[in-house]
Amino acid sequence: MSRFVQLHALTAYPPANLNRDDTGRPKTALLGDAQRLRISSQSLKRAWRTSEVFEQTVGESHRGTRTKRLGIELHETLTNAGIADKQAREWARAIAGQFGKLKADKATEANDDLQIEQLAHVSPDERRAAAALAAECGKRKGAPTDEELKLLRKPREAVDIAMFGRMLADAPAFNVEAAVQVAHAITVHKAAVEDDYFSAVDDLNAGLEDKGAGHIGERGYGAGLFYLYLCIDCELLRDNLGRDAELAGRALQALLHAVTQVAPTGMQNSFGSRAYASWLLAEKGSQQPRSLVQAILKPVRPWGEHDMLSLAVQALQQRLDNFDKVYGACADARCHFDAEKGEGSLAEVVAFVKGCVQ
Repeated sequence: MSRFVQLHALTAYPPANLNRDDTGRPKTALLGDAQRLRISSQSLKRAWRTSEVFEQTVGESHRGTRTKRLGIELHETLTNAGIADKQAREWARAIAGQFGKLKADKATEANDDLQIEQLAHVSPDERRAAAALAAECGKRKGAPTDEELKLLRKPREAVDIAMFGRMLADAPAFNVEAAVQVAHAITVHKAAVEDDYFSAVDDLNAGLEDKGAGHIGERGYGAGLFYLYLCIDCELLRDNLGRDAELAGRALQALLHAVTQVAPTGMQNSFGSRAYASWLLAEKGSQQPRSLVQAILKPVRPWGEHDMLSLAVQALQQRLDNFDKVYGACADARCHFDAEKGEGSLAEVVAFVKGCVQ
């Protein structure tokens, strides 16, 4: 069985601001002495794991919950069971505290005392166990015991945790190593962040006294063809999912559909920048993985009748061929689709990749 699956995707986005920096402008990266637009891996993974296509493929019962607010949910369960607020807070904190250090224990209107300091990725079975313990405490009107508070476990059914991992600083024995490594997506070409100056009209202003705009603003945006690389450790994915080959196959199917069809939601209402991947290459084998990003160190530039997409595909294919010549075959088998040429299909690539875990 091939250990690794590597994915290489090219996706063209129209003007967009999918992933913002601390100033609200699209993120960028410097590569090959040229500025590129960038979409962070964290933004991509968030969009994928919370997408409708992901949920439909793996089911809600196989998707974890990344939250600080578990204690608030447990507190509500306890108070609904008739437990006084002080005791409910104490017991909810005890249960939620198993998943991470809690904030200050002084109650506030925002319920800060019930929140975990860091986002905790809680598996479905852990969340069910925490909810059941809170319900039991409410039923018997008694605090949880030390034995009952042993809620952490190695997740074996949360697909997103199995793929993207989790870290519990206070309980490293229950950490999960990510089976899927995701690079930041970057444009294959030089790209600039541009400014969109916009105005809005007040519908009730007849313009008899003031013909000015009711609101003016400015936002950054960028457009481009992005290269994205992923590396999947199929052995680790199966291990993380308790050797459940059927679930691992669904996980890979969900990931491929999300990677090729789901974009981050940043400013989608303003830009409508939804896009499908134009080209996807999947490789499988046990060889040491490698990205093809070197193919675009020199920014791709269209010329004559040669468009950006075809030149980017050509550059990636040339880099792949050169690696094979220098290092020997870097993959045992490959499968791709090209939406520009109408070659191959997503279904074929999904079947190809799923074969690595079944």
